[in-house]
Order: sequence, then C-alpha cells, then structure tokens
Amino acid sequence: MKLLTGNSNKNLSKKISKYLKSKLINSSIRKFADGEIYIEINENIRGNSIFIIQSISSPANDNLMELLLCIDALKRSSAKNITAVIPYFGYSRQDRKVVPRTSISAKLVSNLITKAGADRVVTVDLHAGQIQGFFDIPVDNLFATPIFARHIKKNLKRSNFICVAPDVGGTERARALGKILDCGIAIVDKRRPAPGKSQVMNVVGYVKNKTCIIVDDIIDSGGTIINSAKALMEKGAKEVHVYVTHGVLSGEAIKKIGESEIKKLIVTDTIDNQDKIKKASNIEILTISNLMGEAIKRISNSTSVSDLFK
Repeated sequence: MKLLTGNSNKNLSKKISKYLKSKLINSSIRKFADGEIYIEINENIRGNSIFIIQSISSPANDNLMELLLCIDALKRSSAKNITAVIPYFGYSRQDRKVVPRTSISAKLVSNLITKAGADRVVTVDLHAGQIQGFFDIPVDNLFATPIFARHIKKNLKRSNFICVAPDVGGTERARALGKILDCGIAIVDKRRPAPGKSQVMNVVGYVKNKTCIIVDDIIDSGGTIINSAKALMEKGAKEVHVYVTHGVLSGEAIKKIGESEIKKLIVTDTIDNQDKIKKASNIEILTISNLMGEAIKRISNSTSVSDLFK
C-alpha cells in the first residue's frame, strides 16, 4: 500500500500518512504557463495498491482535473489497483435535475473518475447517498457523525440537548446524531426563493431553553445555517452549536458566521480551511484523518469498513 497526495489538502494527507506510518509517494504536480496540469510519479509503484488523496474543493475544476490526471499517471505506471480517496466530493449538490435542461454534474464526475481508471472510491458524507449508485465501482461513504458525537460528549454539558436539521433533507443526519446522544430532534422548515438564498418559514419541534445542535454536511455561504440559528434563538433556544462536515465557507461566510447567533461552528478538515479561519473566534476544525486512515488500512487489509459506521 502506498499513498499519493494531490495539492488540494496536503495537511490532511500528511495526517493520514502519519496515522498509517506510511510515507507519501514522491511526485511532481505542477502547472505549465497556460494552466495545464503536469503529473510525474518519481518512484516505482508497479504492482502496488495506491490510495490517491484529493478533495474536489475550490478551485474545484483544477482539483478535479488533478485527480483525474493522477489516476491516469498511476494507471500508466502499472499500479495494481487505485483507490480515489475524496474527502470532499465536489459537484455532489448537482445530483439531479431540479429544473429542465440542466446537467447532472455529480453523475458526470463519477463517470470521469471511473473512466480515468479508479478501482474504488472512499469519501465522507456525500450530499446525497444515491451518488454511490452513479459509480460502477465500490464506494465507501464514511460518516463524520461519530466524531461529532464524541466531541459533543466531551465539550458540552449533557443536559437539554436537541439535534436540529437545517432543512427536511437533513432529517436523517440529525436523527442519527440524536440516536447516539439519546436526545430528540427538530427540523427547520426552509424555502429557497432564489439560488443561494434561503428563508426560514417555521421550526418543527420544541426548542425553548434547549441547547440546539445543528448538524449538516455542507456549509457554503452560511445563509441557511445562520438563518436557522436565528430562528431557533427566536423560538427560545438557550444556545446554538453547529456541526458540519464540509466547510466550503465561500465569500463572506466566515465574517457572517462571526456576527451570527452561532456560539460555535465545528467543521472537519475534509477541506483545508486553516488559513481562512485564523481570525475566526467561533470556528473550530476537527480532523477526520484517523477515520480516513483507518478506512484505508481496512480496505488494504480486506477487512470490514462498515464497523467504522458504529
């Protein structure tokens, strides 16, 4: 087993490498003057099982192309098998046609990864679970919920919890965390009057004097989460903590979160945000490296990955 890292999240790759006590493959990934990406593997990998770690985060198109070219380079270097470890699967929000004459980008990206030569995919908290069916190769969709649960138990007083889904689509995620914490759930009824904008219509559930824990898979501009936190506080919530797997945090998101009702936002390091949040007082990063490292080890040893979901 050998590990190769792309440029999207080298910090996470190094942590995974440290967990597995395995050095990263010596490689060169650079760009020509016109923006073309050049990949070169600088050591023999013939007959090895290779895990390429690359998030499809901003700049999404560059990082996706880099992933595809790395897979192709590994294939042409006679790797035994190639696993694409994609902590953040970009384009996952485009998993269906919401209006006529649009592309289903998640399906296209899945096809590209498969056709490039990947034999398996490992990812974390897909926006829509059915994206696994877009692939004709095995997909392991890991969950950050157990990591969140451990952090909550360690850092928050275990009284008057309630898990909150910021929209109807997140109900299953809130229910899973609520089951671990042995608490109830609430749902924020949200509408989207326009792309990128959200409007809270109602809160389903009793949140008065309770510590609300909003759980979601992606926070982008922050509008949905911020509006949800505001609605919960207006309904009498004691405080609002937010746990999100993928911190896209585009535009003025960090500034808006700092000025919001959110007491603490916890994101994982599936996307490298270390430089972004240096001045943010209410944002914390949890590493997902041990979970991903353990999944890689179990796949390499042909043992059960499903035990990690417990």
